Amino acid sequence: MLKKRNLTPKTKTNTSTTFKVSKEVQLFIFLSESMPQKSRTTIKSLLRNQLVAVNGVGQTHVNFGLKSGDVVSIGQRVEKAVEIPTKLDILFEDDYILVVNKPEGLLTMGTDKEKRRTMYAYLSLHVKKQNPNAKIFIVHRLDRETSGLLVFAKSMDVKTIMQNAWNDDTKYRKYLALVEGLVKEKEGTIKSYLRESKALKVHSSKNETYGKESITHYKVIGLKKNSSLLEVVLETGRKNQIRVHMEELGHPIVGDKKYGAKTNPIKRLGLHALELGFKHPVNGKILSFKTSIPSKFAVGKNA
Repeated sequence: MLKKRNLTPKTKTNTSTTFKVSKEVQLFIFLSESMPQKSRTTIKSLLRNQLVAVNGVGQTHVNFGLKSGDVVSIGQRVEKAVEIPTKLDILFEDDYILVVNKPEGLLTMGTDKEKRRTMYAYLSLHVKKQNPNAKIFIVHRLDRETSGLLVFAKSMDVKTIMQNAWNDDTKYRKYLALVEGLVKEKEGTIKSYLRESKALKVHSSKNETYGKESITHYKVIGLKKNSSLLEVVLETGRKNQIRVHMEELGHPIVGDKKYGAKTNPIKRLGLHALELGFKHPVNGKILSFKTSIPSKFAVGKNA
């Protein structure tokens, strides 16, 4: 049983009442002790109708485990908690950064239409399990249909350091691109100037006054009947750079209808962030990460 002195509301407003937890206890028991005037049926109704939040995140499970220091709010409608996938492919984590292998089909961060099922939301919940006050910050992004290596910071200061020095401190960025058709030149470099239109599509020009300089190096590493697998290294990191440059090469990425693709044999965008090497923002050590090639990208070896 919780002691009476632990049940005094921390704050009270016209819309919600907030309690601070002093020991480990199940949510339903805590609510029953915190609000003895409420019946069991009423408390279950509060949970069912998403009127209970723990550390700002909606909870509906009666057996949810509370820890000392958690804050429980009652009375203001909140969204139901996002459940973390069974397996988050976290490749590296320390007090400053997180490196994760993002699956295709998942947003890096929320949009007006989808705020909850994103890599940002999942990792936020992951760090809050360790510390309810923990936060994460986006260092760079991958498109929803692009899979692979993604970096998050654990503080605004670290995010700022990494973004300001991203081009200097990033030692290499290697992608895999499965493109339409058989690429004749076994390797090459594409250089152009990119600019995003009001319609949010990036366009390319050889005119240096048109936009930002963008340089992409590619090498053919595999061939299939109607497609080629390229190893792509970025010298610059502009929005949609690889997608635009593959279209400019005459071999758009499979599944990339926005940038000229007419086929989608693997039922996803054929782009994967394979390798990433960068300087740690605090200790200066060089960190290197590599993921496996997605099975859908499998092609024959290039002779």
